Amino acid sequence: MTGRLIAGRYQLTEPLGKGGMGEVWAGQDAALGGRRIAVKLLHADRLASLSGTADPEDLRRRFLRECRITARIDHPGLVAVHDAGRQGEELYLVMQLVEGSDLGDHLAEQEPYPWPWAVAVLAQLASALAAVHAVGVVHRDLKPGNIMVRPDGRVTILDLGIAAVRGDGEDTRLTRTGTLLGTPVYMAPEQAVGGPPVGPPADLYALGAIGYELLAGRPPFTAPNAAGLLYKKLHETAEPVDRLRPDAPRELAALIHGLLAKDPVGRPGDAHQVFAALGPLLPQPGAAAPPTPLDPTRPFRHPLAPWPPARSPEPDLPGVLEEVRRLLALGQYPQVAELLSHTLPLAAARYGEASPIVRTLRKQYAATLLDTRQYARALPEIQRLTQEYAAERGPYDPLVAQLRADEQLCLRQLGMAGA
Repeated sequence: MTGRLIAGRYQLTEPLGKGGMGEVWAGQDAALGGRRIAVKLLHADRLASLSGTADPEDLRRRFLRECRITARIDHPGLVAVHDAGRQGEELYLVMQLVEGSDLGDHLAEQEPYPWPWAVAVLAQLASALAAVHAVGVVHRDLKPGNIMVRPDGRVTILDLGIAAVRGDGEDTRLTRTGTLLGTPVYMAPEQAVGGPPVGPPADLYALGAIGYELLAGRPPFTAPNAAGLLYKKLHETAEPVDRLRPDAPRELAALIHGLLAKDPVGRPGDAHQVFAALGPLLPQPGAAAPPTPLDPTRPFRHPLAPWPPARSPEPDLPGVLEEVRRLLALGQYPQVAELLSHTLPLAAARYGEASPIVRTLRKQYAATLLDTRQYARALPEIQRLTQEYAAERGPYDPLVAQLRADEQLCLRQLGMAGA
């Protein structure tokens, strides 16, 4: 699919991710001088299985309606929507391409995660959620994998893919009532049990689960399956976070546990209240700190200040990445696989195995090996990624599920299924 042209102007260059409803690709907008973009492709048959309707035109109408509603949300903490439409049986959504590290990787790189960083992340997310909720939208799948920490410290929510549009007299969700959508680890109890459509308090619960994980290094509840997670959410109380992180302010721990209240009524009233509670814990403008990349406190310490000129940490790595993109655009997957096989050990030695750039290279390497049917070489890379992401995000994360499916594909092709 690399090199494919969408709507006569959006050229797909490299895959970024795959989920239950479609795929996300990096690309270029040929009409605007090759501007880098992200393109989400949704497959009509998958949408039909989730939506409860078999009418393709109704699916397209609802999809485009949701795009129009989410596109009008103007907030720096939300990825910008540029365009949406249909091509053949596929629906496409063109978005801003956000560089940086997803919050799951960002957390994995810090041990322990500095509590001022956790405050800054939660405050930025609360601000973005206030804008989302103000237009009657509920995210419903807020999680570290959907959140990007940009090089200048800004935090951006990447995806409103299963959001519900509320309060306009028509249910515009592309999901069927009663279908468990979202990530169980971060899902509010009322969302997990089904029933009436969930409201903004469900997003606040997810915010609390993220805050707990940032401080404790693990989610508030873990279990081997979704049913076990739901039981714990309904009947157990998370271990006090101030016991796990005694260095964090008690006010922060109390706020997180308030967000995790089992009854939505027990949580803060809205995202505005959450931001107000975090305000006294945020650094003041002008507060001194070294210019650390990916520091989420920086937007509060130095609002709108330009970032110092970047220095390339590895002189040849940008050239390698550019060559990978060029080869992918030409469909030369075997050459990409060989290039990455030599680059990965060098990058891991310099940055460490857990660094975001090494993780990105390894994901691209595994995907390219699959594309070229080199299953024996792909299998250990996929198994390593599966283990790392499952430990960080939990076994129900969509990326973990996709990696497990890729692992099974390799095992079947190698005649090792069930071994």
